[in-house]
Amino acid sequence: MAYNNQSVRVGADIGGTFTDVVLECGTQQFTTKVLTNYSEPEQAIIDGLLKVTQIAGIGIEHIDQLIHGTTLATNSLIERRGADTAFVTSKGFRDVIEMRTEGRFEQYDLNLKLPPPLISREHRYVVDGRLAANGDELVALDEAQLLEIAARIRQGGYQSVAIGFIHAYVSGEHERRAREIIAAEVPAISISISSEVSPQMREFERFNTVCANAFIKPLMASYLRRLVDRFRAEGGDCPLFMMHSGGGLISVESAIEFPVRLLESGPAGGAIYAADYAAGHGLDKVLSYDMGGTTAKICMIEDRVPKTARTFEVARTYRFKKGSGMPVSIPVIEMVEIGAGGGSLGWVDEMHQIRVGPESAGSEPGPACYGRGGENPAVTDADLVLGRLDPDRFAGGDIKLETQNSSAALARVIGQPLDMDTDTAAVGICEVVDENMANAARVHAVENGKELADFTMIAYGGAAPLHASRLCEKLDIDRLLIPPGAGVGSAIGFLRAPFGFEAVRGAFLRLSEFDVDWSNRLISELDAEAQHFAQAGAAHLELVREIKAYMRYQGQGWEIVVMLPDRDFVDGDQDEIRRRFEAEYSRLFGRSLEGLDIEIMTWSVQVRSRLQEPAAVTPVSAETPRYSDERRRIFDAREQRFVDAAVFQRDALESGDLVSGPAVIIESETSTIVTNRYQAIMQSDGCLLLRLKGKDHG
Repeated sequence: MAYNNQSVRVGADIGGTFTDVVLECGTQQFTTKVLTNYSEPEQAIIDGLLKVTQIAGIGIEHIDQLIHGTTLATNSLIERRGADTAFVTSKGFRDVIEMRTEGRFEQYDLNLKLPPPLISREHRYVVDGRLAANGDELVALDEAQLLEIAARIRQGGYQSVAIGFIHAYVSGEHERRAREIIAAEVPAISISISSEVSPQMREFERFNTVCANAFIKPLMASYLRRLVDRFRAEGGDCPLFMMHSGGGLISVESAIEFPVRLLESGPAGGAIYAADYAAGHGLDKVLSYDMGGTTAKICMIEDRVPKTARTFEVARTYRFKKGSGMPVSIPVIEMVEIGAGGGSLGWVDEMHQIRVGPESAGSEPGPACYGRGGENPAVTDADLVLGRLDPDRFAGGDIKLETQNSSAALARVIGQPLDMDTDTAAVGICEVVDENMANAARVHAVENGKELADFTMIAYGGAAPLHASRLCEKLDIDRLLIPPGAGVGSAIGFLRAPFGFEAVRGAFLRLSEFDVDWSNRLISELDAEAQHFAQAGAAHLELVREIKAYMRYQGQGWEIVVMLPDRDFVDGDQDEIRRRFEAEYSRLFGRSLEGLDIEIMTWSVQVRSRLQEPAAVTPVSAETPRYSDERRRIFDAREQRFVDAAVFQRDALESGDLVSGPAVIIESETSTIVTNRYQAIMQSDGCLLLRLKGKDHG
């Protein structure tokens, strides 16, 4: 269905504080923000849909496509709020998810506390049966034991079951049989098996992933079905698709079966949003910066493609510490958490130092300034006191901020314990947040061998434009891009994402023993799996394919990603694969190694719909200085004082207009702070380009 011969598409993103809804009708775009409803998340989407369609003058029945991303799955794992879940595994491997690996994320901490397993020991059951690493059956599956386990599961009142057997990534035969037996004995129960959820090597990561999928599956299934029912009840009859963590779109049915793929779906949409503008502006080195209500994340985008990974961590017990969280083995756009969000709470530790987060005010009750019962100061309260937010125009004027509430909370929680005034307490919170983010970004850059000064930052999310220019100052980044709709960037990114899916499988092969037929058969199976999920909404779209291998030298512990030719393999291709591996290895580590065999550990096939290239944006050369009679006092952290800043409405600026800092540029979903060192130039596509003053930008 089309409205006035124009397609109507909607993106909806549930965040920790706000739910963002974006409606596109042809070239027109309409946006809104509503507070996230924790008890009924689907209600916030329906409220947002009703609001944005009213703004656009379009009925819900005219929507052609609804695309949704959410942090609900991630929050469920962080809060350990999911289904009563049992784990069935091979005898001898009951404690793998508790023993974890030999890695220590704090090597010298004698009181190191490891994260507790998602499923405690009394809910883990073992069964005889063993497959060899090549898939051969060594010990037959004990079906009598499985019947006993099924009876205990039924008596225990479990809602969900995770099944993970050793070496099931090679053959899922035993896991499928175990599912059949348990399903026959407990018909209504939800079951997830590791050979379908994450058929990859390394049993800790694989077992943990299938447990996570089982843990959140009933919750997400219930939520998504309620959302579909509510949408239909309001008159919507278009298909609903979900954004997954790898940056593609899948059907609701697929999302219900594999909800673990929805982890980080909202941030993934933001990375797609940033990559789209990077392509339009011809930027090959971009650092995307997403700061919402709960967290701040960065993603490196090179050659207009977001950096990806096949594993990541959620629910870290030590903030920013790799290894302290729950590993999940699924393809994901690599978003690195670098700090707190607008709703993150400030507090004073036992050393009398200001800390921020990880606790967040969320939307219920929200920061103190929301006037909804919040008593502790959040980053938003500090931003308000420092003049960065307009109390009468926050969230398009829908939420009136109470400055006195913010001042009282800052004085009580930060000021009194540290004997400082309210303004200094607010400065402390913001500087702690910004410095933590800068440090985390520097570490991430070093780990990837990058120099951030070479990058352009693209900032989005409700809080990012408030802090981005200060973060750029700390990171010595000269160019900052704030695209239109930045406050709802992730939801817009959903509308730019392809239909796609990445199928991954652990399958060991040494290049010296390269088997053409075996390799082609494996790629064909992975291609069929990826096509199945990708074609849910792309049956009539052109699909492109990408084949990757995770490879290493024999004897090494971890792999690097190597692109493989997109065709059937032929005799002699092992030489081409070796050449590609050595080229990538040399790029990463400076040189290749002689005399060592090469191993392929994991294979990947990604299928996605081909997207239209964004129109090239010509940088604006003409610059017309703009002035404003509206002024506001904002705090300049670099100068350590309040300064008089000009205030502009973003929609009143035209291409080529130049705004010199200090300034505040207001729009309905966020505000952009232009510090004294920067100047902002409106580009022809509506982007704000902030550049360092007095520097030759070529």
